Amino acid sequence: MPTPRTDASTVDPTTGPPLTGPPLTAPRMSGHQKLVLALLLGSQFMIAVDFSILNVALPVVGEGLGFSLAGLQWIATSFALAAAGFTLLFGRVADLVGRKNLFVGGMAVLGLSSVLGGLATSPEVLLTARVLQGLATAAVTPAGLALLTTAFKEGPLRERALGLNGALMSAGFTAGAILGGLLTDLLSWRWAFFINVPVAALVVMLAPSVITDSRPEKRPKLDVPGAVAVTGGLLLLVLGLTRAGETGWTGPATLATLAAGAVLLVAFVRIEQRAAAPLVPIRVLKRRSVVWGNTAGLIAFATETSLVFLLTLYLQEVLGHSALATGLAFGVLGAGTVVGGVLGGRAVGRFGNRRAIVLGGTVQAAATLSLVALGTSGAWIWLLLAATFVGGVGNMLMIVGFMVTATSGLPDEEQGRATGLATMTQQVGIALGIPVMSAVVTARTGAAHGPEAVLSGVSTAILVNSALVLAGAVLAGHFLARGARRRKDG
Repeated sequence: MPTPRTDASTVDPTTGPPLTGPPLTAPRMSGHQKLVLALLLGSQFMIAVDFSILNVALPVVGEGLGFSLAGLQWIATSFALAAAGFTLLFGRVADLVGRKNLFVGGMAVLGLSSVLGGLATSPEVLLTARVLQGLATAAVTPAGLALLTTAFKEGPLRERALGLNGALMSAGFTAGAILGGLLTDLLSWRWAFFINVPVAALVVMLAPSVITDSRPEKRPKLDVPGAVAVTGGLLLLVLGLTRAGETGWTGPATLATLAAGAVLLVAFVRIEQRAAAPLVPIRVLKRRSVVWGNTAGLIAFATETSLVFLLTLYLQEVLGHSALATGLAFGVLGAGTVVGGVLGGRAVGRFGNRRAIVLGGTVQAAATLSLVALGTSGAWIWLLLAATFVGGVGNMLMIVGFMVTATSGLPDEEQGRATGLATMTQQVGIALGIPVMSAVVTARTGAAHGPEAVLSGVSTAILVNSALVLAGAVLAGHFLARGARRRKDG
């Protein structure tokens, strides 16, 4: 028997449903909504897979194309820079040219760039393909998310759809590691690119007839100064964090890059205050749900994706597992995120966004903290598997709470901006988590080598990771609660 629900219009998005009210039967998706959901979720899953599918194959790719050891990280960084730097811009472009048009165009670019990457014969060609894939991701992700939020009105159906979207995106990140290991061992690393092509072609063929679009009747001008400032600022910020992970935080080039990025981001806020048609209106940036929802999302993505990096070091450098075995181990984390995504929408509907964020962050932090106990014996793999499963569930509760919070209370014409911000948060979190945790490991180990030194560095970074999750969840919950009380008192 379906659980009685209250009318979504009476629910405060940060606190949850009222204690009284007429029970309503939970609504169901129509056949067309299910088809739209399947198409959008399939494309978002593929995008998530692309973030990590080459990670376990980097040494093989480098050997095949002649990358230097220092140059290998640019295979991942070039993708992350483009995806993080241009997401907010494309989120606004989607509102102007049509979300469906940008979505289909981005999927076409993704397919073509995947062909280019699979056929690459030099580092330059491969990096060009990765940049194009990142740009396609920056276009497809916010456009797809905006199409999803406008296809499902605020309430239980949107919460369920966003929960599934978050689960598949997080599962895609871990599935990419597994798939990359399998394809590299059984076929060739080139299939990590080629596998995208049929999926992209299918989406490009079906999307025009399946997805309906909406855009403002009057098209405002694009805020070019704001676009340049935020794109440049994000590019420099991610680049600076990447350099910090490689060479430390005190290098002159690192500090200059981070400072320049911060200046451009401050300039972006000033530009938005004066722009006639701002990229992101200040009223949106001032909303507590937007600010603290995105803060929770940034920490959730940064900590979980960087935890995968830390545990990769542990599995390969301390326990001596192969790339394929490492990828398979992360399948348990993927299963946890799927479970968390399925439960996430229900948790938000029952407890509210704020409580879902706090609950998810607390569970993730506790599970991550237990990994400090990892040792050099192979028997510790069982703790790793159990903790990553539980942590994956908690991480996804936090992500679903973030997505619903950051996109609630806004009209359809603002959804492109809101989802652009949310997607930018996701991309920046993924991009900055690994270099930050890498810098912690490097600071702890120094010049020392060997399994014991790596374990010491990884354990310290895991402790920092757990503290960040807990602090982010508690702070977001506190300030979202204050915002809810102010609205109630007002």
